[in-house]
Amino acid sequence: MLGLAAVGGVVMIWFPGVFTTAEMSKAYASGWYRPALFGVIIGGFVFSMLSLVLRPSKVLGMAGMVATLLALTMGGSTATQVAGDATPAYFGLDFFVLRLLLTGLVFIPVETLFPRHAEQGIFRYEWREDLFYYFVSSMMVQLLTWLSFIPANTLLAVTSWSSFRAWVAGLPFVVQFIAIMFLTDCVQYWLHRTFHRIPALWRFHAVHHSAQHMDWMAGARMHFLEILILRGTTVIPTIVLGFSQPAVNAYILVVYLYATFVHSNLGLRFGLVEKYLVTPRFHHWHHGIEKEAIDVNFAIHFPLLDRLFGTYHMPEDGRWPEGYGIKGHPVPKGYWKQFLHPFKR
Repeated sequence: MLGLAAVGGVVMIWFPGVFTTAEMSKAYASGWYRPALFGVIIGGFVFSMLSLVLRPSKVLGMAGMVATLLALTMGGSTATQVAGDATPAYFGLDFFVLRLLLTGLVFIPVETLFPRHAEQGIFRYEWREDLFYYFVSSMMVQLLTWLSFIPANTLLAVTSWSSFRAWVAGLPFVVQFIAIMFLTDCVQYWLHRTFHRIPALWRFHAVHHSAQHMDWMAGARMHFLEILILRGTTVIPTIVLGFSQPAVNAYILVVYLYATFVHSNLGLRFGLVEKYLVTPRFHHWHHGIEKEAIDVNFAIHFPLLDRLFGTYHMPEDGRWPEGYGIKGHPVPKGYWKQFLHPFKR
């Protein structure tokens, strides 16, 4: 991971307007970026050496070492810009690297220390496929963001609630944050349930449920069009009702980490918290392959919604699902086959 991040970091220096998001471009010029990249390169080299020494298989250590040395050959933290910004379009390579480091460096150690399925390991079956989902959704972040905001911006343009929006934006930060969580969860609960109930929509959502292992990468497996529909609807309350930008930004950061958390291979029990907030065991039951796991636990943040609408399922004996996926595993393997799956008979 560190080796890949190092290569990506140098490419971002080479082509800053092509592979860096507009929101982050100013931060890279602030002086912290090159020392951080140097640290990533050193970390990649050290951990690759440890892997080569300690692991019977040398493939991962060699891959990390080659990636780290490639980053150094490309200039490392002293690399210089190769080309300017030709167009306003960009690919979110920096978004991919940040997501990979932020979630991977947090959840890989946690899953290793407190695994639900200890035999699964970090590099489980289909991990490359799910990492590619991470890559595609990150690289297409500009297109996804633009398309996702069209419904909300359209409603914003045809409504005149300026005084109400000003009142909402003036609420305490914590109140806004909790309100955003609850409102987006209400929208997502019913949208999520609809994806399960309407066959044409289920074919898109089935791609997400085709994952046969749960861990920090499993949540990234989602069809491109489902991402558009999901983000396009859940963003409406945050934009139309006028929540402040800091509160919205904080929610976006939390929801990325939270989505990774609930899919993670984490076997910890959270006691009383499980009654009020979605935890891995709650969401694992949504992905369970057993009959009792079908169409349950649609909430993303608050199990209260499932309790209210009769879709709550959390066995009191502490059981977890025996397996994950869809009975018979009808969804094909591979990103592009899964992309075309909803459109085939």
